[in-house]
Amino acid sequence: MRRSVSIVVLLAAMAMGIAGLGGRAGNFAANAQQKPDTVEVKIDNFSFGPAELTVAAGTTVTWTNRDDIPHTVVSTDKVFKSKVLDTDEKFSYTFTQAGSFPYFCSIHPKMTGKVVVK
Repeated sequence: MRRSVSIVVLLAAMAMGIAGLGGRAGNFAANAQQKPDTVEVKIDNFSFGPAELTVAAGTTVTWTNRDDIPHTVVSTDKVFKSKVLDTDEKFSYTFTQAGSFPYFCSIHPKMTGKVVVK
């Protein structure tokens, strides 16, 4: 009888352990499906802020024009290019590859910025 009780306790402990693994596996799957990171860059007073940022691959960067005049966001390597952005308009680009991506405003070429993807 004592041996039967021990086996029942052992089986119950194993079942709880397996159920616990299932819960963690479910959390892992939920985390893997989370939305990628998004980083904001503000265009204001003829500058990009922040002017340089470092992000992980898969991050979406969104530029928002807060100036009263139009601006663009153009990669020097022709990787991305926005349309002319009026006040409060946005442009987004998702960086999937590691590297350094300098950019500028084609209307005001002295406005520059850089995204570094790790």
